[in-house]
Amino acid sequence: MSHSGRPTLRERVATAILESAAGALAAEGEAASMSDVAAAAGVARATVYRYFPSREALLEALGRTAVEQAGEGLAAARLEGVSIDEAFTRAVRALVIVGDYFVVLARERARVDPGEFERRIAGVLQDLIRRGQSLGEIRDDIPASWLLEWFIGSVVSVLGARPALGVEDTVDAITSLFLDGAGAGGSRQG
Repeated sequence: MSHSGRPTLRERVATAILESAAGALAAEGEAASMSDVAAAAGVARATVYRYFPSREALLEALGRTAVEQAGEGLAAARLEGVSIDEAFTRAVRALVIVGDYFVVLARERARVDPGEFERRIAGVLQDLIRRGQSLGEIRDDIPASWLLEWFIGSVVSVLGARPALGVEDTVDAITSLFLDGAGAGGSRQG
C-alpha cells in the first residue's frame, strides 16, 4: 500500500486483476486463459501481462495472497482456545472468507512456498484435527493427514458448487458435513 494509506492506481489495478483471476481460475481452472482474466478484470490482455508477466507469476501472486489471507484468518480465529466444534466452525469461516483465492490455492499448491502453506494453513488445521482426535471428538481410525485432505477438499468443493450460499450457510454446511463424517460417532465397526 502507498505511504498515504490509500492504494495507488497500480495497486488498485493489480488487486482488480487478482480478484478477477481468482474468480476465473476458480470457475474454469486450467481452461481459464489470460484473455479470460483480462476480460473479467475489464482491462486489456497487455495490461494483465504488464502486471503479471506470465501465468506462473499470476498464480504465484494468487497463492501468496491466499496463504496470507487464510493464515491471518486462521491465526485470528484462536482455534486452540475454543471447543472442537467451534474451532472447526471458525476454521471453515476463515477459509470460506478467502473464497476463490483459496480454491485456486488448493488446486495449485505448487505455486506457493510449501513451507509457508504448511506453517500457516495445513499445520494449523492438522493440529486441530489431532487435538480433536486426542479428545475423542474426531475419529482416530483415520490418519489426520487423510482428514486434512478431506477437510480442504470439502471446503474447495462447496465453494465451487452452485447454487452458492451465503457465508454463514456455507460455513454451517461444510462444518456439519465434516464433523458428521469425521466425528468420533462416525466410526464404522465391522
